[in-house]
Amino acid sequence: MSAPAMTRRMIAVMVLVPVAVALALWVFAWPAARIAPQDLPVGIAGPATATAQLEKGFGQQEGAFEVHRYADEAAARQAVEDRVVYGAVVATPEGTRLLTATAAGPMVAQFLTQAVTAQASAGAEIPVTDVVPTPAGDTRGSVLGASVLPLSMAGIATGAVVTLLGLRGARAAVTLVGAAALVGIAATAVAGSWLEAITGDWWTEAGAIGLTVLAMSAGAAGLAALLGQAGLGLGGLLMVFLGNSFSGVTSAPEMLPEPIGLIGQLLPPGAGGSLIRSVAFFDGAGAGASLLTLSVWVVLGLSAVLVGARARRPAPAAVETRAAEPALVG
Repeated sequence: MSAPAMTRRMIAVMVLVPVAVALALWVFAWPAARIAPQDLPVGIAGPATATAQLEKGFGQQEGAFEVHRYADEAAARQAVEDRVVYGAVVATPEGTRLLTATAAGPMVAQFLTQAVTAQASAGAEIPVTDVVPTPAGDTRGSVLGASVLPLSMAGIATGAVVTLLGLRGARAAVTLVGAAALVGIAATAVAGSWLEAITGDWWTEAGAIGLTVLAMSAGAAGLAALLGQAGLGLGGLLMVFLGNSFSGVTSAPEMLPEPIGLIGQLLPPGAGGSLIRSVAFFDGAGAGASLLTLSVWVVLGLSAVLVGARARRPAPAAVETRAAEPALVG
């Protein structure tokens, strides 16, 4: 290799590495540094005369909260359990109290507690009821957030291995499905049976985790089938680089800057984190959108794997020509 060519490569490395690092810091650090409510769903319950001041307090931060009104505490509690709202303020003759759900996001529950307490009159205490608490095995709710990156890496690794081993068509699809199912079982055994950090139906949780991994692995393998090995890089960018930092699993999608929270929920890591949270702590409530998103990724990814295999298959005439060539030479 000539000296000028070697010099160009040296300059490219020196320039591209800092650019990549700066981009990575922006993707991961910017959402974390700008965490604040963006149309965060909250509820208020009680007579209109008693809740008017509460609603006014939430409205002081324009665009921060999406207020839902409920007739009484029972209706507000049901909305929290159904994942319609993250928490609710209940006004009663005895005073104001707050309903939260730390299982929906400890950071959000803490934020709501601070926001409601700040609105209270000096010296007043606001009783807080945790309607859906985090499990005893993970009181801080950190296991789910810590699990998204390993699951993303498992999905990308599976898609990459299937591609690099040359598996095509139905064989590739069956391998992706089988590997994702086994990852779901293994991850549930660790997070559920051992750590007791997720407490829903065991097989439903395994299915949710498996579907999340399948959406990522099928997406990566599908991109590779259509674009070649560059598709694996694009898959890694979407699933690991953007998907994790935009997922909102450690806080909430509504706590990320717009439109980062929405983008995150359209990618498998964010949709998978929301689905796992729903089936692990809320009996599947609020899982519909996440389930649809993951299913679309699976269908499109596996379809691309099958279509890519057919596209690479040589035409019958070409096969016959190559088969006849040795005889002509002889």
